[in-house]
Amino acid sequence: MDVVNQLVAQGQFTVLKQPLGFIKILQWIFAIFAFSTCGSYSGMFKMSVECKNRTESDLGIEVEFEYPFRLHQVYFDSPTCKGANKERLFLVGDYSSSAEFFVTIAVFSFLYSMAALSVYCFILEKYRENCKGAQIDFVVSAVFAFMWLVSSCAWAKGLSDVKTATDPEKVITLITACDEPENRCREVHDPKVSGLNTSVAFGFINLILWIGNLWFVFKETGWMAALSGTYVPSQEKPPAPDSFAQGGYAQQDPYAGSQGGYQPEYGQQGGYTEEGGYSQGYEQQPTSFSNQM
Repeated sequence: MDVVNQLVAQGQFTVLKQPLGFIKILQWIFAIFAFSTCGSYSGMFKMSVECKNRTESDLGIEVEFEYPFRLHQVYFDSPTCKGANKERLFLVGDYSSSAEFFVTIAVFSFLYSMAALSVYCFILEKYRENCKGAQIDFVVSAVFAFMWLVSSCAWAKGLSDVKTATDPEKVITLITACDEPENRCREVHDPKVSGLNTSVAFGFINLILWIGNLWFVFKETGWMAALSGTYVPSQEKPPAPDSFAQGGYAQQDPYAGSQGGYQPEYGQQGGYTEEGGYSQGYEQQPTSFSNQM
């Protein structure tokens, strides 16, 4: 508990109120919605086969399927309407690749968003140091935005195929007994795929969030300032302005050398007074012209 309290005390949670941190929270939440609605799905549809001989009929054929939608492994037993024998039939299609790809991107987005939030809250200074952390974050965010685009489109197409393959009217055509006009086949219950439709919607919402996040991360990279010519790296400081000591009044007087003659001392008491006269640096009073005469 001491370690947790220390981390909480050192955390900078105000970044969560800023767009950079707030949008990461949304990405984290919607990634959970995406992989949970798709990865936890299980559905069922029901059909009935009424034979000419009622004793051979089966009015409640249930077919269950679930993620990852390897429908070619899903089977059910149907009456043949030729005695007590039944035939085993399999659904058509394997749509596990698009579904698993979608869930994988959602899981990795969830993990990266959680890691990025930890960086924002606890080591934000190192994240912004030399803009390296922000630049890495921008590249990874761009990759995730592209992956969300690909995975959402692929899963939308895969879901459309799953709906077709699990349509009871489509599955009835696989039953041999339904080819006979004296037998009656019909659907009883359609599968509920509202959860799968929601997963596709969450996929495209994540795509919008990650594309929007690129702008807020880009502002942290310093690339915009570098392109405009106003960016100064943190390890380099602009030169200080020229002072008076470098080429002004503090230079050594060329007349103050070892040569003889008159050498004024500007730093002493002697100098020009406000009345325009000159006062020397010694205390002896000047001799007036009247005395000399």
